Amino acid sequence: MLKTTLISGAVAGAVLALSAPAHAATAPVTVRGVVSGTWFTPPVIANSPAASAASSTVASVFQSVKVCIDANDNGVCDAGETSTLTKADGSFLLVTRTPGALVAEVSATSLNGGHPAGQRMVLRAAADQVSAALINPLVPAKVAISPLTTEVVRMMEEDRISFESAKNNLAIRLNVSSDTVLADMTAAGADLLKESVILSNRFAYAAKMVDRRDVSPAALAADPGATGPAITMKEAHQAAMNLEGIPRYDHVFMIVLENKATSSIKNSVYAPRINAYLNAGNQFTSYYATGNPSEPNRLAIAAGDDFGITDDSAFNCYPSGTAAANAIEDLPLPPGVNACNNNTNHNVKSRPNLFNALTSKGMSWRVYSESKNPGGDWRKDGTADATITAPDYLYTANEPVGAIGTPGLNVRLAGALYAAKHNGSVFFQNVRSSPEFLKNNRTLGGGQWDAALAAVAPAGWNVDQFGDDLQSGDVGQINILEPDQCDDMHGVTLVGTLPGSSTTKPASDCSGSPLIYRGDKYTDYLIKKIQASPLWNNPQKRVAIVMMFDEGTATSGFNSCCGWNTSGTPVALGPLVRNADGSVSVEAVTNYKQGNKGHGTSIFGVLNNQPGAPKGVVDSDAYSHISLVRTLQDMFQLADPADDWSYMNRSKYSQKFIAANILNLPEYAGSADAHFDAVRPMNHTYVIPAGYVQKNGYPTIKQVGPDADQRNGWALK
Repeated sequence: MLKTTLISGAVAGAVLALSAPAHAATAPVTVRGVVSGTWFTPPVIANSPAASAASSTVASVFQSVKVCIDANDNGVCDAGETSTLTKADGSFLLVTRTPGALVAEVSATSLNGGHPAGQRMVLRAAADQVSAALINPLVPAKVAISPLTTEVVRMMEEDRISFESAKNNLAIRLNVSSDTVLADMTAAGADLLKESVILSNRFAYAAKMVDRRDVSPAALAADPGATGPAITMKEAHQAAMNLEGIPRYDHVFMIVLENKATSSIKNSVYAPRINAYLNAGNQFTSYYATGNPSEPNRLAIAAGDDFGITDDSAFNCYPSGTAAANAIEDLPLPPGVNACNNNTNHNVKSRPNLFNALTSKGMSWRVYSESKNPGGDWRKDGTADATITAPDYLYTANEPVGAIGTPGLNVRLAGALYAAKHNGSVFFQNVRSSPEFLKNNRTLGGGQWDAALAAVAPAGWNVDQFGDDLQSGDVGQINILEPDQCDDMHGVTLVGTLPGSSTTKPASDCSGSPLIYRGDKYTDYLIKKIQASPLWNNPQKRVAIVMMFDEGTATSGFNSCCGWNTSGTPVALGPLVRNADGSVSVEAVTNYKQGNKGHGTSIFGVLNNQPGAPKGVVDSDAYSHISLVRTLQDMFQLADPADDWSYMNRSKYSQKFIAANILNLPEYAGSADAHFDAVRPMNHTYVIPAGYVQKNGYPTIKQVGPDADQRNGWALK
C-alpha cells in the first residue's frame, strides 16, 4: 500500500458523478474553460529556527491535464469520450453535441503552476455548471474546474441535493458568494486557497485509493472481510472525507481540564453544567489518561506518546552530557529559566506531532491559554504579581458550594496560573522553532484577572485573542483551550488581602470542591462563547467542542489502554523505526520504558453544531489520549488507514500492527486483551461481546454486551 504524503501543489480528486443527464444539443457547441487550483509549498520543519520556514500557497493553473465530457457519468475519462489537453495557461476547449459533466484528470506528469504535479488526481465540474454557462449556444461556455467545483459535485452526491443547493451550501461554508466557488482560482483569496489545498489533499488521496484498488466501501459494509470489487472514483471521493469512520470537521475546540477522575465529575453536584453538556451531546465513558503527572499526558494529547517523560520538568531539561543531541536551539532562554539536568530529555526533537502535521498539509493550529502575564514568554510559567489583583469570587447559599467568598478581598495574581507544562506545543523543538509558534500561541479571556491584566498590558497586548478569533473565524483546525490553574480544576495557592490590611487570606475557590464548581462555570463560559460565534452558527461549518481532562486518578497500579505500556513493568524499549530496507528496529530512548503507563479514566464529551447529528450517544469502548491522536489524524487526513506506519508515534499501534511487530514490542508480549491494549479511532465500530470482561487494566471492567446505541459519537448526520 502507498503511504499518504503531502501533495505539494496538488489539486486533487475525483468527485461523485452527476445525476443530471447530459444536455442534448442539436448542433455542436463549444465548451472552453480553465483547470485551476493551488500550488502549496510545505513548511520546512526543522529543529533550528534558522532552518525552519513557513509554508506558502498561491493560485495556479494546470497544464497537460486531460479534460473530457463524462458521458457515462462515472467520474473518470473513458476511451471514446470527447477530450482534450489543457494548455500552458490551464485553458481547454471542447466541441461536443452532448455537453455534460466535465472531468479533469491530472497525471503525475501534468504541470501545476509550472511544477510537476507528482500524483494522479481528478477534478470535476457539474453538468448544471456547464449548462448554466451555455447562455447562448453560439457563444462558447466558460467553465472553471477546480477543487471547489469538485467539492460541489461531491456534496450533490453525498447529500442528494441539487447543484444550486450544493453550490450555495459550499458558499455559506466558506463565507463567499455562490459564484465565487465556481470561479477560476487565480483570483481567490487566502481562505479559499487554504480550502483548495485541503480539498486537493483529500481528492489526491481518493485517487490513491482507486489506484491501489482498495475494496469498495459498499462491499465492506455488506461483508467486512470482502476482497472486492475495487473502489470507484465516486466512492473514493466520499471515503476520503471519512477515514476510519471519522468525518472531516472544519474546526475542533478541545477544552482540556485537569486531574479529575470520572467519579469526581460524573453526576457531581459541583459540575452540573458539564454533566448537562455530557447528556446533551455524546460521551466516551471509558477514556484513559496515558501518564502521570500532567506533562506526559499533554505530550500524548499532542503526539500520541510521552517519549519517556514522567514528570513536569521544563522544556529545557535533559540529561547531563547529552547537549549535542538535546540542546535548546530556540535561544535565548526566557529570563529566569536556567539550565536544567534531568534523567530524561524534555526537549523533544524531530518527533511527529499534530502541530507540524497540520501545517505540513496546509492547515493550522492554535493553543489558547488563560491568565498569561502580558508580554510574557510562552515557554515559561506565569509569574506572581501582587500588584495585579481581582475581587474574590463570591457564591450564594443556593449554590452547591454554599455562601463562600470574602467581600472586598483583593486576590493576587498567583505564579504559574499559566503553566507551560500544560502547553503541549512548548515541548517540541521543531514546533518552537517554527515561524508560526508565537502567532499560534494566543490568549484566552474570561478570567478573574482579565481587567487587571489589560490595565498593565503593553500596547498591542490583547487578553482575549480567542474572543476576537471566534468572531473573525481565524482559528485553527485544532484549537486547544487551556484554562488557568484555577479554572482548569488543578488548583494553586491563591491568596489576597483586604483593604488596609497586609494579612493574606485564601481565595474562595481554588481548592477542594469549590475548585470543581469554579471549573464547571468556566467550562460553561467557554462553551457558550463558542456556541455564540459565527463559526458555530454557520450551518455548513462542521464544528466540534471536546470536554476532557488530562488525567484521572488510577485506582490501583497503572491504569490505561490503547497503545499503553501494558505490563506496568519497565519493559518497553523504545519507539519503533521502519528502516529504508523495510526492516523494523527499536530506537533507544532514555527512560522510555517508564512512560505511557496511564493514570485512570476521566470524562470525555463531544458537542457539535450539526442539527442532524446523533445526540445522546454513549460509547463505552476503551480509548485513550493515543486513540484521540489517531482520531484527529483521521479527521484532518493526516495519515493513511491502509498504512499504520503513516500514523505518528504510538497511534500506529493498532491490533494488526502490534501482531505484525510483536517481537519488537515486549510490552505486548503475552497481552491478555488484544483489543483493549491496541489503538483504534474513536468510531464506535467495535461491538462489545456479551459477557466480555476486560483482562488488562485496573480495575477490570465487566461489560454485558453491545452498547444500546452503536452510532458514532463524531458523526455529523
